[in-house]
Amino acid sequence: MDDDNRTARWERRAGTPLAVASLLFLASYAVGVLGEDLPGPVRDLSRAVLYGSWALFIVDYAVRWRLSGEGPGFVHRHWLDSVVVVLPLLRPVRIVRVYDAMQARRPGEPRMTLQARVMLYAGLSSSLLGLSAALAEYHYEHNAPGASIRTFGDALWWSVATLSTVGYGDVVPVTVIGRLIAVVLMGCGLALLGAVTGSFSSYLMQRFARAGDDLGPRGK
Repeated sequence: MDDDNRTARWERRAGTPLAVASLLFLASYAVGVLGEDLPGPVRDLSRAVLYGSWALFIVDYAVRWRLSGEGPGFVHRHWLDSVVVVLPLLRPVRIVRVYDAMQARRPGEPRMTLQARVMLYAGLSSSLLGLSAALAEYHYEHNAPGASIRTFGDALWWSVATLSTVGYGDVVPVTVIGRLIAVVLMGCGLALLGAVTGSFSSYLMQRFARAGDDLGPRGK
């Protein structure tokens, strides 16, 4: 129990700094991918920010592993965190936890309903994940032979179509890494779409149930 409290305290304290580091990581990665014509010092600075942010993610993972007291079992019990450490481009998605960290510091303030929080988190996650995937896809695809994703605009269009599970097929990845990114994005898109649909359906059911309770006595 003490380990759980220590872990929770660490996550509350580190939540906001790590969220800022996540945005810096995403911004520096974007500069590296899209700023091919930028001066060398600017690219070097963005690379330093990139690796510095990644180092913070590794430190956070190591601290939470140590505080958990779970030993090697921490890796598979927290498999998503383990994947994010290896693939830090997914880390910006964790910025949605900032709201919970801020609310934990102010327990007396009202919180959003569960359905609203799920929809908010899913919306933010979709936006950040889609942008991250578009950057990575453009990085690996735009110079590949026979590629149809030639511009960042193409990559954004592909990301939106894939994440929304529409998949028009007008632009498709041709590299192995590009197709792996597509598989991950399709899986995440299905999960996020299911979360939003389920939460919205639950919200409507609650509204209809309340309306029925209000009308019930008058209908008798």
